[in-house]
Amino acid sequence: MGGHALLILLSVASLALLPGATPLQPSQAWSLFKLRQLLGDPPVLGTWHNYTDFCYGGDYKTASAFVECYEDSVTQLHIMGDPGAGARPLPATFSIDAFFTTLSRLPDLKVLTLTNLGLWGPLPGKISRLQKLEIVNVSSNYLYGELPRGLSQLGSLQTLVADHNMLGGKLPGWLKDMPLLAVLSLRNNMLQGTLPESLKDMLSLRSLVLASNNLSGNLPDLKNLQVIDMANNALGPKFPRLGRKVASVVLAGNKFSDGLPADMLASCYLLERLDVSGNRFVGPFPAALLSLPSMEYLSIAGNRFTGRLSGNASCGENLRFVDLSSNLLTGSLPGCLLAAPGKSVLFSANCLSTAGDDSQSQHPSPFCRNQALAVGIVPEQGHKKSGAKAGVVAGIVLVGALVVSAAVVFVVRKASAPKARPARRLVENASSAYPSNLLADARKNLWSLGCLWVGLGGRKGRNTAANL
Repeated sequence: MGGHALLILLSVASLALLPGATPLQPSQAWSLFKLRQLLGDPPVLGTWHNYTDFCYGGDYKTASAFVECYEDSVTQLHIMGDPGAGARPLPATFSIDAFFTTLSRLPDLKVLTLTNLGLWGPLPGKISRLQKLEIVNVSSNYLYGELPRGLSQLGSLQTLVADHNMLGGKLPGWLKDMPLLAVLSLRNNMLQGTLPESLKDMLSLRSLVLASNNLSGNLPDLKNLQVIDMANNALGPKFPRLGRKVASVVLAGNKFSDGLPADMLASCYLLERLDVSGNRFVGPFPAALLSLPSMEYLSIAGNRFTGRLSGNASCGENLRFVDLSSNLLTGSLPGCLLAAPGKSVLFSANCLSTAGDDSQSQHPSPFCRNQALAVGIVPEQGHKKSGAKAGVVAGIVLVGALVVSAAVVFVVRKASAPKARPARRLVENASSAYPSNLLADARKNLWSLGCLWVGLGGRKGRNTAANL
């Protein structure tokens, strides 16, 4: 260790002779070498030597490992292992607590990248000592446990990326206490439970990536977000509220089962990517999504969307990929999806008319109609609703006619039945007067029911009223 310290001092002395060059603080140079030791001297740090000038000597820098300084202090540290090699966990002697204790001796650190290095253990709360951190990327390691509360003390943190680890527990509600956090990415971890409602209070958050976890339940209000990736969870059934500035929405592989909010999505003029494939969506497909001006990627595959597509429908000029496969769509594929080169369009397993193109097989039309009925969707909803209403009103008219007729028959029979002689005059008067009034009222009631049916536009109602 004494020889190493001497070499560091000699390097510092030589740098002091260079005009305008401020040498790195010896304590920080020692901390960098200590980090290399704790990582087991990985090959990616093979260019770090005792005489390395981390701040002003560019010969040691590689695309996978380098340091940036401001004056005599480290402000950025990037160490990225080989992603193709599949880093194994560091030996059992590794201490992530000691590792972050050493990192805390770089107090001006703003950007930290530690990926594919085999780091393992819970992310320690002492990360809060790095008060100037703005960007942290610790992806592709073996970090586990819950996110430490110490992160909430990093008031300058803007980006936190910890993809491909084993982080668990619920997404904490205290994230709202991080006023500048704009990017949060925890893809492919072991997070579970529902998302906190406090996400809607994170006004600075713009990108939220939580794909491939074990999350469930409905999503909170996401109107502030521009990038949303929640694929491969168990979220749903309600589609989340989005803001007009959203650019990318990926909800594939969840349990959303309501229809798509056509009006809300139609106002998302900046939307470039929408992927809702592999869910349980039902109801009409909003064909207007094809014509959104910024849309580039659209996938609704593997749902139960219905609707009749028109060959004359328009497409946005930026549209490059469309997947409509495995739904219950009928009609003709829009010509704009087939005419322009450079587009990738998938539409198999629907009931579309393909004009002799058998490359993507289709079901016969009755299949989609029967499947829609099986999940409670009525095809051609406007026509069917009118027919259902006609049936109800016709039933009302028929039942009303039967009731009134029965009442007339009952009164007439009762009036004509033999009675005791003293009451004969009263009965005769009743039989000659009351039935006629009852029949008049019956005709009037039936005529009113017929007019009601005519007002609703039913052919059967008009016939019934005419017959009466």
